[in-house]
Amino acid sequence: MKIQPVKSEFEYQSALERLNQIFDAPAGSPEGDEADILALIIDDYENQHHRIEAPDPIEAIKIRMEEMQLKQIDLAPELGGANRVSEVLNRKRRLTVDMIRKLASRLNLSASLLIREYTLTR
Repeated sequence: MKIQPVKSEFEYQSALERLNQIFDAPAGSPEGDEADILALIIDDYENQHHRIEAPDPIEAIKIRMEEMQLKQIDLAPELGGANRVSEVLNRKRRLTVDMIRKLASRLNLSASLLIREYTLTR
């Protein structure tokens, strides 16, 4: 087992292939230990070179609605009516602090995600 930092995309792909080969190795075995270390090295490389940005607030709401199998009308109590839900999800109206509080609770989303800036369409 030769473990070294991943410094290039080629090394990253090689590390992923090796991890795929030994992923199901028993914990505590040499290959299991190698898999644990490779996962850490791969994670570090991905955090530096393949960052995934959080979605904007409206996309986050839509994603969570899909996960929870909610329809727009289901958010009417939190947003102040069916028309308001449509306006918010179609980016015609901004979320208010009160809406953010209610959505954070109902959808189990971080308020810090919901207060992020996003563009409106006019």
